[in-house]
Amino acid sequence: MKIEKEVVQKIRRDALISILLYLTPVFLMFAAFYLTDYKPWAGSNALPFKVPHFIEGVFTHLSSWGLPVIVLVLGIIEFIAGLYENKWTKNERFLDIACYVLPKIIIAPLVTYFSLELLPKVLPGIKDNFSWVPFWWAFAIIAVADDLTQYWYHRLHHQLPWLWRFHRTHHSAPYMGMAMAGRQNIIYTIFFSQTYLTVALTYVGLGYAALFVKVVKSLIVTGAHSSIPWDKPFYTIKWLSPIGWVLERFISTPATHYAHHADTTDDGVGYYKGNFGNMFFLWDIIFGTGIITRRYPTSFGIKHYKEEEWYAQLLWPILKSKKSGSELAADGPMVGDEVKNEKLPENLPSPIRI
Repeated sequence: MKIEKEVVQKIRRDALISILLYLTPVFLMFAAFYLTDYKPWAGSNALPFKVPHFIEGVFTHLSSWGLPVIVLVLGIIEFIAGLYENKWTKNERFLDIACYVLPKIIIAPLVTYFSLELLPKVLPGIKDNFSWVPFWWAFAIIAVADDLTQYWYHRLHHQLPWLWRFHRTHHSAPYMGMAMAGRQNIIYTIFFSQTYLTVALTYVGLGYAALFVKVVKSLIVTGAHSSIPWDKPFYTIKWLSPIGWVLERFISTPATHYAHHADTTDDGVGYYKGNFGNMFFLWDIIFGTGIITRRYPTSFGIKHYKEEEWYAQLLWPILKSKKSGSELAADGPMVGDEVKNEKLPENLPSPIRI
């Protein structure tokens, strides 16, 4: 399956813009140093900035056991509220639980261990070389580097047909919620940038700021996947509307991320062809890949979902589905049937196309 010429051109153009975005916080940092005549790399009497002890403790605990507890509590609330209805079948449960547990107890520790063993041997001269970078600048640099890289990783899995099946598992869930937040094919997870980036940044001396970026991002992404539409008051309460206007353009919210997980675009709300942002929806604003509707899709997943076996969704292409015609079957199509010539129904408010 060939990629449309317009898509290729847009990817190339946006990739060039991304290089500037990656460099922007670095340029701004050195500009600030120049204007203030501050040279932290040359040594300074100023003590390195640290957040108050109790806040540091909160972030440390969130990074270790706090976030899993939050996900578990939210999941229980969602389940009690009946938000999964009858969609969480045995097959879906096995898949969601395996995708949540496996990366945390096997993949992340192994990657971290071998990376910290390998980096000192491959790059022995750069350990802690950037520990002089002030906390807030390090936070900004890491936040941009981490999330923009993930934006591209996510976007390419939607726009390059041969990558789609590695990400398809995340979109096959016919529901939103904590149960499916970490639902990914194992190959997609192994090559996911965040773990490697965090390890590398810790090695070069930016681990303290990386901790805070990790927790803030995890909270935002968790909230965007939850089936609890916490952003709704910002659209319905008049005095909160200005805050909502900024919020929905800056970070991912349930409204914008639900749209990405919708199973159709013909209602003017769903937009699985865009809204790729993870922590920052700002990337979709910059690259024109998003829409904002302030409404929520009524159905999620993919239209051609065949409820493939949980092990095939987790381990494709190592294990393949036995479902005939499935994208994950041995002789399956690269991309399943799509709804052609989708049109917006009449009398629906027009989405804001970014």
